Amino acid sequence: MAQTLDATDVDVALEEKLGLGVPWITLVWNDPVNLMSYVSYVFRSYFGFSKAEAERRMLQVHNDGRAVVATGTREEMERHVEAMHDFGLWATLQKADS
Repeated sequence: MAQTLDATDVDVALEEKLGLGVPWITLVWNDPVNLMSYVSYVFRSYFGFSKAEAERRMLQVHNDGRAVVATGTREEMERHVEAMHDFGLWATLQKADS
């Protein structure tokens, strides 16, 4: 037996989907300017990473060319990207599934 949805059910389902959305990520990219110690310092001071975690992500940036440093809503990631730019790091955001 087929189940029908009224407009209210569709609106609620759409709101739930839009509310959850796809998470976004902040990526920090390797550059020829900043010292590895500085990148690690930024990760510790801004994101609150432990020294070991900051070093791990800094090495990802250095060796792989980039590292994910945060995941969340688009607005949160835009703030992180802006903060990374203020620290002089090259950062971008993208959808997590991209």
